[in-house]
Amino acid sequence: MILSNPQERTRFFKFAAVGAFGAVIDFGFFNLFTSLVGIPAIISSALSFIMAVASNFILNRYWTYPDSRSKPLARQAVQFLLISLVGMAIRLGLFALLEKPLISLAESYLPNIGLTPTFIGHNFTLAFAILVVMMWNYIANRYWTYNDID
Repeated sequence: MILSNPQERTRFFKFAAVGAFGAVIDFGFFNLFTSLVGIPAIISSALSFIMAVASNFILNRYWTYPDSRSKPLARQAVQFLLISLVGMAIRLGLFALLEKPLISLAESYLPNIGLTPTFIGHNFTLAFAILVVMMWNYIANRYWTYNDID
């Protein structure tokens, strides 16, 4: 459906661009919270996720899916939030599962490049989780939150 329908393909690329912007917000605040403020990584991950979700909802509603505004804003926001909460559960589960092994891999196999193994492990874990959750978010939002468009 995405590849064969030009309009849907455009929406997917817009959704991905919004997601990339959200990832910048996510990574930026995650690293700010963990490195500068000293908040534990799992809590920082949840906080930065919430900030990214808020910006992504606004951008997707008004740029990616401008023709989907036949639904009330509050209803769409709740649907987007519920899908995002499932995404956050997926993300936190992946983070809890992969954080320590990836830090250990970074300690064992990556040369000293000026970044700590913890920093590298956290960011690789976050990148993987973001990719998995992006796919969930796109599919679920397209067929539930934004199902009022062709």
